[in-house]
Amino acid sequence: MTIPSFLPLASWALGVLLTQACTQPLAESTAAAAGEQRRQAPVADTTGYEIRPPADPNGISRYYLGRQIAHVMGHEGADWLERSGRQAEEGTDVLLKALRLKPTDVVADIGAGTGYFSFRMSALVPQGKVLAVDIQPEMITYLQDNKDRNNAPNVEPVLGTVQNPNLPANSVDLALIVDAYHEFDHPREMMRAIKTSLKPNGRVALAEYRAEDSKVPIKRIHKMSIEQARKEMKAVGLEFIESVETLPQQHLMFFRRAK
Repeated sequence: MTIPSFLPLASWALGVLLTQACTQPLAESTAAAAGEQRRQAPVADTTGYEIRPPADPNGISRYYLGRQIAHVMGHEGADWLERSGRQAEEGTDVLLKALRLKPTDVVADIGAGTGYFSFRMSALVPQGKVLAVDIQPEMITYLQDNKDRNNAPNVEPVLGTVQNPNLPANSVDLALIVDAYHEFDHPREMMRAIKTSLKPNGRVALAEYRAEDSKVPIKRIHKMSIEQARKEMKAVGLEFIESVETLPQQHLMFFRRAK
């Protein structure tokens, strides 16, 4: 989730300032600080990456295929993820229908956070399961503590890293990434690992704010165009299937393993 660019910061409470990753200022989050340390470690595959001064202060000094990577959020913004107006603002019910889940599907919710989508998808895959992946131990604890309250025994929290979601190979029917991909420190490594986790007919569903639409009141670094998303997915061997454009502000793009 992102603070709309047209609203003054003074009008938002502290809890709203600490929203999802795309709103996180420098050094404002423990996760951001930890992520900065992790970025110093060597990466397995540097293809497509550049290190240069941040053009946008809302992003880091790391670029991928020409796109500056945005800052990540911390677990401090958990309440924002569960705000009452989220469904109306984002059309989350429309998104869930567009996923076309089957009752037996295994779904990976990448960047699950508080489990907003994980717990809602749980009821849609009663004979399957939801692998709720997050890189923050605090979010994993939150997910585990709230399984009973949400009557979601088939939600399995998974602690990932910035380079690997730690999912079994050939196990996932759908990997869902909502407003999080543009904040991945290592998008190439993450998407290659996610591709490995897909079953032969598995899909990736990527939701990102529409960069092509200037009326979407989100900072530019927290948006993605279909063209950029297709370029980045193609680079790891994922081919474009379709883009669903029925959400109020986001693209919902589907990809699969390239044939």
